[in-house]
Amino acid sequence: MTMLQHAILVLLLPLASAAVIALLLRRAGGAAAFVSTATATAIAMIAVILAVHGDRFEAAMEWLRLGGFRLTLGIKFDDLAALMLCIVGVVGLCVHVFSLGYMKEDGAKARYFGGLSIFMFSMIGIVLADNLFMIFIFWELVGFSSWVLINHFHEKQSASEAAKKAFIVNRVGDFGFLLGIIMCWWVNGTVNFSALAHAHAFSTAIPLLLFCGAVGKSAQLPLQVWLPDAMEGPTPVSALIHAATMVAAGIFMLCRIEPLMVPEALNVILWVGAATALYAALCAITQRDIKKVLAYSTLSQLGYMVAAFGLGSIATEHEGKAVLVAAGVGAAMFHLTTHAFFKALLFLGSGSVIHGCHHEQDIFKMGGLRKKMPLTFVTFTIGVFAIAGLPFITAGFYSKDAILHLAQEKNTAVFAILVFTAVLTSFYMFRMWKLVFLGTPRSDEAAHAHEGGPSLTLPLVVLAILSLVGGYTTHEGTGLIYGDRFKGVLSLIPHAEGWSVVAMSLGILAVGAGAALLLYKSGPVDSLAARLPAVFLGLHLVKESFDTAYNYYVAKIQQRFALLLGALDDILIAGVIVRGCATVAELFGLGARALHTGSLHTYVWWFLGGAAALWAFAAGWFH
Repeated sequence: MTMLQHAILVLLLPLASAAVIALLLRRAGGAAAFVSTATATAIAMIAVILAVHGDRFEAAMEWLRLGGFRLTLGIKFDDLAALMLCIVGVVGLCVHVFSLGYMKEDGAKARYFGGLSIFMFSMIGIVLADNLFMIFIFWELVGFSSWVLINHFHEKQSASEAAKKAFIVNRVGDFGFLLGIIMCWWVNGTVNFSALAHAHAFSTAIPLLLFCGAVGKSAQLPLQVWLPDAMEGPTPVSALIHAATMVAAGIFMLCRIEPLMVPEALNVILWVGAATALYAALCAITQRDIKKVLAYSTLSQLGYMVAAFGLGSIATEHEGKAVLVAAGVGAAMFHLTTHAFFKALLFLGSGSVIHGCHHEQDIFKMGGLRKKMPLTFVTFTIGVFAIAGLPFITAGFYSKDAILHLAQEKNTAVFAILVFTAVLTSFYMFRMWKLVFLGTPRSDEAAHAHEGGPSLTLPLVVLAILSLVGGYTTHEGTGLIYGDRFKGVLSLIPHAEGWSVVAMSLGILAVGAGAALLLYKSGPVDSLAARLPAVFLGLHLVKESFDTAYNYYVAKIQQRFALLLGALDDILIAGVIVRGCATVAELFGLGARALHTGSLHTYVWWFLGGAAALWAFAAGWFH
């Protein structure tokens, strides 16, 4: 098989899996789980084969023609697609394996694994798409499949509402995305990514409209409200959607359209990302639900990636020559990669904790799990240190500090925001870590917690290793060169300044983690709320502000506007136009029917009158 055939196969396999499950295995949960997991294994293997083989190719076929408009479906497999496909494949496989144990007793297991397969198909379609129209098709399929997965426990009102909220909020961003695609085709005459790389028609509106899609999918301000509520879905779904796939699609799409970016658009993107990173970190501090802490953490890290992309190009020297490189793309994708591994690890680790604690999710009702769940404790600790950026050891250090260094070079204000956000990240992550694993159990569920089986622990080990070795890899071609374990992000800067970055990272970790470990005590009461109630209330209000504003808008403005439109529809459309025309037609009908008297004399007189009128008209009397 050629590499192109491998790419087509990796795209069609999950679609075939979903079709088999939907048509043949709806009542056979075990068989559906096997088919979906076997498919995920094949996807991961083919993704790695495609990445290491070295072939990079494009292929397309015409699917629809309307006048001068041609819609093609094609595959663009370059280094960016190879990286993203490996992430989706590896994390997707880990989620599938974890789900085998986590969803073992679920009565709708077949529907769940069918949803996983259609989600994988949708994400792979985005990764391999060679044009914006094709990416939009799979973009909407991702929205549909995420709705299915978030709504898995549809018997719960909260899960049903969360799924609808995610679907509707994403449609808002997707409307702007679609307008951007149409405007891009209108201005440039193409939406093919390779052709757009040589586009000469630049506009601020096009990249900002396209960015609307990323604002929805990657949950950036002001459309971030759906993601925390999406925690109502099963925990493996949270790992799949919020680690490497759905929310990362927005970052991937931005990197695809980087040639269209102009400084004004990048500046807007930069500040949206920085604001989201800070806002979400503040919200995470007050959360009690272990999954919602991680959800707001995902929001914050996505803000980091968006801000990194917004920082744009940087002048550097490569092989003795001065070059201008897309450092923002490199930093964003590198952090996307490392974040995919350690955030999937943290989400699946939280799933292991929830499963072991008999579905308890309140971190203040846990405690003492270090001894009861040692493997989960070790792997979760690795994830915590990775997101906090422990120097030299974890992958998160290399990617996060690359973004901080880039911000230091390009924008001092954004650099200060991101450093403060990094301190908050260390604070809330070590807060959660201490409350969950240290101390003594604070509930019967925690007291009787236990480690899960191999399907629950093996993915944790794999992701923990990937959260460590990510810093070993060398990433070239985007201007940010990540060297060996001891150089990492320091390869672009002088040695002395490089060690100052390490010192900064250690300082961030020490301040954030130290404050959390000192402030929080083992107990059912939030120490921050007890000691600093005004600060806690302020942070709570920050979290609630957007939902309050949206609820007010929907209830007081949108709903009333809808009622006004409904009244106008009843009065003008249904009343005046529809019923009015019907009334006029009815009157004519009544009049015409009245002429049918059944009397021959009447019909003769009408005939003579009509003949006279016709003669008068022909004679020109009416001119």
